Amino acid sequence: MAGSFGYEKEHYEVSMQVGEQTLFPAVRKASESTVISASGTSRRHQIKEGIQRDAKHPITILREALV
Repeated sequence: MAGSFGYEKEHYEVSMQVGEQTLFPAVRKASESTVISASGTSRRHQIKEGIQRDAKHPITILREALV
């Protein structure tokens, strides 16, 4: 998604196509109980918009593990 690039109307479809190359298939293969991690905000949004799965920042995962 490359930051705001993938949010621009003229680039959104390209962003989704790029996600379908490797990222989306890998996340689809993961079980529902698998926590998906993505450090970038735009990558987390791309996952949510592309395949309706939530991804968490690695620090959020660590914080939740320590609580």
